Amino acid sequence: MVDETPDPPGAAGAAARISGTHFPVTTLGPGRRLGVWFQGCPLACPGCMSRHTWDPAGGRAVGLPELLDEWRAALAAGADGLTVSGGEPLSQPVALSRLLAGAAALRRAAGAGGRPADILVYTGLTEAELAPEPGLREALRHADALISGRYVAAEPTDLVWRGSANQRLRPLTELGRQRYGPHLARTAAGPRVQVAWAPAGGVLLYGVPGRGELSALERRLRAAGVRLRGPSWRQ
Repeated sequence: MVDETPDPPGAAGAAARISGTHFPVTTLGPGRRLGVWFQGCPLACPGCMSRHTWDPAGGRAVGLPELLDEWRAALAAGADGLTVSGGEPLSQPVALSRLLAGAAALRRAAGAGGRPADILVYTGLTEAELAPEPGLREALRHADALISGRYVAAEPTDLVWRGSANQRLRPLTELGRQRYGPHLARTAAGPRVQVAWAPAGGVLLYGVPGRGELSALERRLRAAGVRLRGPSWRQ
């Protein structure tokens, strides 16, 4: 059956500059998720594993209908949620707002009578920085949960889905409270980074690594005959 649910108003002709997408992501929120990484980050946190997402001119421009088509496909494949990270998604507030509005509309249609998919957004901004910015708060209107705050390499944490102890996970909706409430103080067990092969060659890493996890992963890959050239956290 073909899903003919139209894109929401404002999606046609709109675009976001993104670093990439992947499904399923299993290390950035509960369950199997579509991950969308926005391109461009003015915060440039030292120790960030995704320096390739900093350059606002990098990545590629993608029409929102194309991203929403990926979300449709993920929902049809049983996705538990959408995770939007970066880069800094709030550097493109209009594109983020339209993407989340479209994603929320499509998940309502797909989840009628079933388990709804949730929407999680990562931002390096703090809640104190977001409070006086109505445009940024509006961009997050359809998010169910928010992980906020700079990555601080000197403050490692075992809390699930967070890279440093200062980062805060906050549910924003009733669905967010149901889905994320049990995880607010939960610590991660097992690997926090997911490894995938890039279609054009190379290795893609998704997740929030624990202390020493990237070095250990490099050693395992080297032992398997895979050597990383120019990993994103050293760019």
